[in-house]
Amino acid sequence: MRILIVEDDAALARGVTGGLKLAGYAVDHVASGEEAVRLERAEPYGLVVLDLGLPDLSGFEVLTRIRRRGSTVPVMILTAREAVADRVKGLDLGADDYLLKPFDPAEFEARVRALVRRGQGTPVPELACGGLRYDRSTATVTLNGRVLDLRKRELAVLEGLITRAGKVVPKDRLAGEVFGFDEPVAPNAIELYVARLRKKLEPDGPQIRTIRGLGYLMENA
Repeated sequence: MRILIVEDDAALARGVTGGLKLAGYAVDHVASGEEAVRLERAEPYGLVVLDLGLPDLSGFEVLTRIRRRGSTVPVMILTAREAVADRVKGLDLGADDYLLKPFDPAEFEARVRALVRRGQGTPVPELACGGLRYDRSTATVTLNGRVLDLRKRELAVLEGLITRAGKVVPKDRLAGEVFGFDEPVAPNAIELYVARLRKKLEPDGPQIRTIRGLGYLMENA
């Protein structure tokens, strides 16, 4: 899952970005409202974390532009503005959550998980495909009761496939959710992680089929 952080406080952005990357997310960071609007239009984000006090556009204007074009990406406002009027305005403009600075990192990450689930249309924390279970609240994967040891990228590929089990996931879409825009990506990176994931799902896990020219499909058991 890929997240966009829109924050002009460099130290805070580093902390938030680092914590989310450790939690297994692909994260992009920008400090400009205009850049945020451009990237959100172009990239498959699962969540936008948005500061209000940006140097060019206000966070409210960024949110307005995102919603005006019909985007339903979940948006969390992260700000020091504690006035009720600001909270009401942000929510009325289409924000899904509003968190005041300073905040507890554990609460922030819990809210991120909840918003990502909501954006995927799967509000429960556990996803399943046959005997495969993925608990997003703990990043734990089990197959017929045994715990699988997955690396961060393998887990990201798994999430991209299991949330759409039974449907074809385009390769480019999967890559866009797994890697940030500033990360070097080898041409065969997704094929490599899918191959590793297939091996770890053998012999009794769901099959991941390559649909030539289209992408990948995790078959419902």
